Amino acid sequence: MKPHRTALLATAAVAALLLPLTACGGDASADGNGSTVTVTVGYQSRTINTVTAGTLLRSLGYFEEQLNALGDGVTYKVNWQDYATGAPITAQMTAGKIDIGSMGDFPLLINAARGKQLGKPTRLVSVTGYNLLGGLNTIVTAPGSSLTSLKDLKGKKVSTSVGSAADGTLVRALQRAGLDADKDIEKLNQQPAVGASALSSGSADALSQFVAWPGLLAHQGKAKALYDGAQLNLPTFHGVTAREDFAKKRPAVLEAFLKAQTQATDYLEGHPVAAAEQVAKATGLPAEAVYLYNGAQGIATFDPAIKPQLVAALKEDVTILKDAKLTGDVDVDAFVDDQYVKKALGPKEYAERLSATPPNPAGEVWPKGAQKTVAFTSPTALLRHVAEHRDAVRAAYVPDTTTGTLWFADQAVWVSDGSALLPFVAPATAEAYVAGHDGARVVTYAEALERAS
Repeated sequence: MKPHRTALLATAAVAALLLPLTACGGDASADGNGSTVTVTVGYQSRTINTVTAGTLLRSLGYFEEQLNALGDGVTYKVNWQDYATGAPITAQMTAGKIDIGSMGDFPLLINAARGKQLGKPTRLVSVTGYNLLGGLNTIVTAPGSSLTSLKDLKGKKVSTSVGSAADGTLVRALQRAGLDADKDIEKLNQQPAVGASALSSGSADALSQFVAWPGLLAHQGKAKALYDGAQLNLPTFHGVTAREDFAKKRPAVLEAFLKAQTQATDYLEGHPVAAAEQVAKATGLPAEAVYLYNGAQGIATFDPAIKPQLVAALKEDVTILKDAKLTGDVDVDAFVDDQYVKKALGPKEYAERLSATPPNPAGEVWPKGAQKTVAFTSPTALLRHVAEHRDAVRAAYVPDTTTGTLWFADQAVWVSDGSALLPFVAPATAEAYVAGHDGARVVTYAEALERAS
């Protein structure tokens, strides 16, 4: 089983006398008949590994349905606030203006630290999308770049968003390559869109970012992969955080959210192509890039269960943030609170989801006009199909031979080893394979197609 912005203006005094009591940010003072409670949800529409708690969930209307089903005499309204990153969501949460928010693992830790520091504690209550090896983050370069390995980044300008999981990937990857992110490169602290422009203009030599930017830029022909984050073999994920005071005051509302998130997760799993199309429509992202991460064999696995591996990885992330002076110590165990999602799902289902593992990597072809993809057990078979149906293929995806990270077939680095054709996300891993296998060599995508047909 694959597991499954603008704050509201305060009501004018006169209007408050005429209208039912309205609560913003979950601070309702009445629960009686005729009262209205507004639940404010902060999300990141284009950070597509949070879609089951944001973009997709909003489009499906499941949260509103769950709230209407509470039957507690309260009229609920959901205020969806869209942000580019997790930082403003944290700022609004600590100000008491957002009740529930979703963001990546590093921003979650900052969320925990800021909440405790300001006396407005928050709790991690569920997970959205995760990758147990770290494949949600990728370092890319311009298509014509001569850089082929991390060591080539020495003395170069690298754009990332400081405090993000992608920054953490950059720091760790450079450390393993014998480089210091503070001394050996010029780090540019930029929002993803700004970094993407910097890469295109040549003002940045490389870009380290989180989903969906690397895949988006690769799909658009504006970048190529330099480093696959899964090479770190350290889990990365996105999750849902809630204000502690909100959770305690309105546990039923939080549980309704988590039930709705689970519904959205099941919908994504059961209708991956339709879900990708819905997210694409809502965000303006190409559906092909959305599917790379969120598809049936996508880089991300979605499930609300808070797996021990993810909590352990979160604890390791604290060191990176402390070294960057972005936080002090963070009590991860105190931050993690799975009681609400356990209650929402029930103990049996929660236990099943907790023990479930991601599916084995497989290649997929998305035919034009189709609402389903075709899966392939081998890269060679996928290439053969693409070669025979060139004009009918919308997108083709292949898993990296060593990490399993899904990538676009036409953007992968291909290696010919006897009769086998093997895909890799990054050139360094392909070259490492070639170095260890006599007769193996890197080939172009066109040559790989020809050899497969």
